Amino acid sequence: MKNTTKDYAIIAFCVAIIAILAQITIPLPVAPLTMQTFAIGLIATIMPWRQSVAAVFVYVIIGAIGVPVFAYFTGGLGILFGPTGGFLFSFVLMAFFISYYLSIFCYSKWHAISANLIAMLINLIIGTVWLKYYLQLNWDEAFMSGFMPFIVVGVIKAVLAATIGLTIRQRLLQAKLLAF
Repeated sequence: MKNTTKDYAIIAFCVAIIAILAQITIPLPVAPLTMQTFAIGLIATIMPWRQSVAAVFVYVIIGAIGVPVFAYFTGGLGILFGPTGGFLFSFVLMAFFISYYLSIFCYSKWHAISANLIAMLINLIIGTVWLKYYLQLNWDEAFMSGFMPFIVVGVIKAVLAATIGLTIRQRLLQAKLLAF
């Protein structure tokens, strides 16, 4: 598949959405609660998998090289390989899972919510495992600091990303702004 200027512009727009929503944070002791996962779920629900994965990959890469796109306007390898690194690295897998799942099954509300919930669990599991090893926590401590504080809000964000994403996707299709 050949990428066009339009594809690159869409990917850049999606990166900007993630970067902007990353700044909506609630500070917690180990990792902040952010709207990044909502943005990724939203984009992955709307876009085909290649574009959603490309957008999230670019987001992680530009954050890694120091552009302040992560929460609290931070960036750099220190953030990517710090305590929240597992959550950040899992974003690419989340985008792939949601958009690929929806392309295989269908863009129904049930499938979109299911895909977003599973992706949220993927994010929390990878982030919690990373946190456990990075901070040398036992499993109970890792679970209580990397999983539990995020589960309820994660479910809400997943349902909202799926619902809003399907609505936006349908409107873009009706306006012939999406070609699928």
